[in-house]
Amino acid sequence: MGKRSFDSRNAFWAAAFCVALALTGCDNGITAQLGGDNSKDEEPPPVPVEVRQPSRGDVFAVYSGTASLETDQEAVVIAKVGGEVTRLFVEEGATVSAGDVLARLDGDRLKLEMQRSLANVRKLEQEYERNLELHEKGLVSAGAFEGIKYELDSLRAAYSLAKLELSYTEIVAPINGVVSERMIKVGNTISINDPAFRITDMDPLLAYLFVPEKEFRKLRPGQPAQMTVDAISDREFNAEILRISPTVDPATGTFKVTLAIVDGGDLLKPGMFGRFRIVFDSRTDTLLVPRLAIIEDESEKSVFVVESGKARRQKVVTGYSRGDAVEVLQGLEGGESIVMIGQTGLKDGASVKVVTLEPSGG
Repeated sequence: MGKRSFDSRNAFWAAAFCVALALTGCDNGITAQLGGDNSKDEEPPPVPVEVRQPSRGDVFAVYSGTASLETDQEAVVIAKVGGEVTRLFVEEGATVSAGDVLARLDGDRLKLEMQRSLANVRKLEQEYERNLELHEKGLVSAGAFEGIKYELDSLRAAYSLAKLELSYTEIVAPINGVVSERMIKVGNTISINDPAFRITDMDPLLAYLFVPEKEFRKLRPGQPAQMTVDAISDREFNAEILRISPTVDPATGTFKVTLAIVDGGDLLKPGMFGRFRIVFDSRTDTLLVPRLAIIEDESEKSVFVVESGKARRQKVVTGYSRGDAVEVLQGLEGGESIVMIGQTGLKDGASVKVVTLEPSGG
């Protein structure tokens, strides 16, 4: 009984093993068949891109710099004689011309000195006339006559000096400009060489740029420039290069460029901070592509051109920039469809799908 039961169990496991082998063989066949299907590569889907055609327009080469506005002429008006300030004729902000009276000092003492000098001159002139007749008749020696003549010249000079001193009691403007500072008040007693006013000539306003020496050959007097100031950010002012220093500072490697603002009007003031753009070259009707389309690496620049549903990488040589557009000097003819969006990771020869065709624009 025990032996028969053992033989039955062996027969069961043997049959089960055979079934397992058969099933395994079938599974291997199915797996092999499926593996054969995966061995065939599928075509990757087209990459969606946006394209734009090149446009044509004008471009400019620009050097940018910053500087504070300064004046070409400024004068501190000083007192040439001492005295009490009796009257003021101008205040800060007033526009004056050279020779205008700004203030007056008490001149009573100087007036008396001038009158005394004049009296001395007139007295000696009468004596000179009498001695002239006597000299002609030989009654006065030549030496005595010459002495009177020299003394008269001396008194006349003293009178002229007294008259000049009296004129200095009127403090006048030495240049055209604006009264930018008043330093005296009525009733002040001032001395010789005390500052009284500051006169600033607002036309033209100047700015001094210190430009790297590599730009030396690009700039020249007369070149136009544009300027903006932080205080008036919604307006652009015209300027031009007035002069260029002929030397380069060896300590900084820069040279000085003086610009004159030509249309500042009454809006611009000395001390304002200006941002300048100097146009030193320009090209008209040149080929332009969007800056976003340019792909740059260490050795070259390129764009992707779409032809027959494929992306072709095209080397280009670029020039000046204008806003978000870049000039293309070599590599394009002008009628190509340039990939503007979607070029990141795009490979040469890849299939692409144009999802939007942007109209051309500068």
